[in-house]
Amino acid sequence: MNRITVKVSVKADIDKVWNCWTDPEHITNWNFATDEWCCPKAENNLRPNEKFSWRMEAKDGSVGFDFEGTYNKIAEKEWISYKMSDGRKVDIEFTQNGNEIQVSETFDAEGTNSDELQRAGWQAILGNFKKYVES
Repeated sequence: MNRITVKVSVKADIDKVWNCWTDPEHITNWNFATDEWCCPKAENNLRPNEKFSWRMEAKDGSVGFDFEGTYNKIAEKEWISYKMSDGRKVDIEFTQNGNEIQVSETFDAEGTNSDELQRAGWQAILGNFKKYVES
């Protein structure tokens, strides 16, 4: 199984970046790839062996899904590791780089869509995260 990495640098301090990444009130504002989609609901129990569930759907109601998983390991304001409901693993690192925080996500690719399509979708969500945090 291929692993794909996407990254973004956010001009904010680690407290703000971490809070926006982990607080359900913030997650609903950035966790979608295009303006035609939204994240109307997010539940997040940020502890090892606890679950998260983020509803992602088209704004027109035509399609949607629950992005779910279970946290494995967490080092506050440093990294998060979780397993998606389909068994694929995701690792997220938060690294100070001057006056920015680099957010790096590495995930197991799924076998249905091309790696390029998956990379583009996850990168677009990171772009929304950056835009939201910096605004």
